[in-house]
Amino acid sequence: MTLTLHGIGVSKGIAIGKVYILNHQPIEVNECTLSKRALEGEIIRFEEALTVARRQLQEIRDNIPKDKDNAVDLDAFVEAHLMMLEDSLLAKDTVNLIRIHQCNAEWALKLQCENIMRIFAEMEDPYLRSRKNDVEQVVNRVLRILRGYTEINSGSEDALINAIVLADDLSPADTLHMQHYGVQAFATEFGGTTSHTAILARSLGIPAIVGLHKVRAYVRHDDTVIVEGEQGVILISPDENTLSYYQQQQQREKRHRTSLNKIKTTPIATQDGIPITLHINIELPEDVEAVKRVGGDGIGLFRTEFLFMNRSSPPDEEEHFEAYVKVVRALRGGVVTIRTLDLGADKQVDSKRFEKNATTNPALGLRAIRLCLKDPKLFKPQLRAILRASAEGNVRMMIPMVSGLTELIQTQHLVAEVSEELRQKSQKFDPHLSFGAMVEVPSMAICVDLFAPYIDFLSIGTNDLIQYTLALDRVDDSVNYLYDPLHPAVLRLIKTSIQAATRANKHISMCGEMASDSRYIKLLLGLGLRSFSVNPAAFLEVKQIINRSHIQHLSRLAEQVLKASSSTEIAQLLEEINR
Repeated sequence: MTLTLHGIGVSKGIAIGKVYILNHQPIEVNECTLSKRALEGEIIRFEEALTVARRQLQEIRDNIPKDKDNAVDLDAFVEAHLMMLEDSLLAKDTVNLIRIHQCNAEWALKLQCENIMRIFAEMEDPYLRSRKNDVEQVVNRVLRILRGYTEINSGSEDALINAIVLADDLSPADTLHMQHYGVQAFATEFGGTTSHTAILARSLGIPAIVGLHKVRAYVRHDDTVIVEGEQGVILISPDENTLSYYQQQQQREKRHRTSLNKIKTTPIATQDGIPITLHINIELPEDVEAVKRVGGDGIGLFRTEFLFMNRSSPPDEEEHFEAYVKVVRALRGGVVTIRTLDLGADKQVDSKRFEKNATTNPALGLRAIRLCLKDPKLFKPQLRAILRASAEGNVRMMIPMVSGLTELIQTQHLVAEVSEELRQKSQKFDPHLSFGAMVEVPSMAICVDLFAPYIDFLSIGTNDLIQYTLALDRVDDSVNYLYDPLHPAVLRLIKTSIQAATRANKHISMCGEMASDSRYIKLLLGLGLRSFSVNPAAFLEVKQIINRSHIQHLSRLAEQVLKASSSTEIAQLLEEINR
């Protein structure tokens, strides 16, 4: 009998194979009180463990095949863990705890890990909050070294070939190790859509499911399973008919991927000749290589939060400028839309300010443009850098989480102030730099017509728009079942925003995850959207859907969707739209 379990699908694809259950050795940590004379020796032992961990990660990084398309992406993940090993929050503060508590290194590291976890747990942004998993993985690596444990993949190379790995969680290093040995798919009990496991799986093109709570209670080593990454389904001990069906689906999927590569250079337009803009979202400057691989020519969202991560002080103007200009020059005239800082009250760059700015509901607190306007010393270096980068190419500036007109006007005053500073220094910039805002807050979506005269373009951020419209935390397991891009209120806000922008003759795009989801592309076209910005992995598939669409037909069906009140009716109409 086939047993089916459901988790969160984070990387598309179908894999069929034998299970390899990865059991991380449990790391038991007990407190030991040391004499004052033993403290310096204990600190040296801890620092040596950091050195070994650093060497292990460097070896993993050096063994990434440089001829692989995703080598830059994979290297960035390992670098993130190396940076954490250098962070004073982990290294220096643990040493201080050894001295303060006169305890062993393992106990001090455990205490400091708990301190860092509290900081990350309060973060509103799901991407940044999920980085706590990376801290845990780095800490566990050091703890294994301190306890004398061997690497988790030691002696398991042959068993990993063509296996489907089940684990509680995986670090980027674990994932890279296993990909090197030909693992077909991953399934983990923990993790989310923005975890490094998920991001790596998408980058590697490996089917993956996370959030499969207690999956290892139902699966044994060497069981045959099917992983369906898009739907987040794992089928255990499938019967012959089920196995045959998914084998056929695998072949169909393979042919589909091959066909997508053939459209890299084709224009982007619907069947009835309407041109559509399709850009790409990036997280890091190195991601520009992924843009080129799929034939992209513009960036609709360049997130800048990476500049503020894994450090105790904010980046200066030159750090900002170097990151931005690297991307601008690489695009050679293609548009680069730089989103200004989107951190929150619980994500200040100075770790000593966390407690002072703590809030019970950071999603509704001091984040994004609110934070930037409250702290111009944090904001102005970024504005100067964006303006300077605009002299090098086609740059646009985009403001996140705008809820009122005052925020736009205050930001424009700061931009004018910074522009004058640059003129006085004879530094070049584009005086006509395009200035845009994100539609993420319902108040913005409802009042696009009022805000339009003050901006050049808009971009709909569906991740937050859905969350705020439906009053839920999308990463909270107890309520995220309510997260629904097809909720009538969400669709009506999207339609309202598009209509208002069109009437005001303002360009409007969508850069949220909804734009990267193949299920919603035709519906969005029917609602009037003519510009998308998607993750690199989704680019060619979205392009193909657009090129096969007919606007007039989709517009009629989209109007019916807007009038529907039940989820069942909307689902039926969506199925008709996607035929």
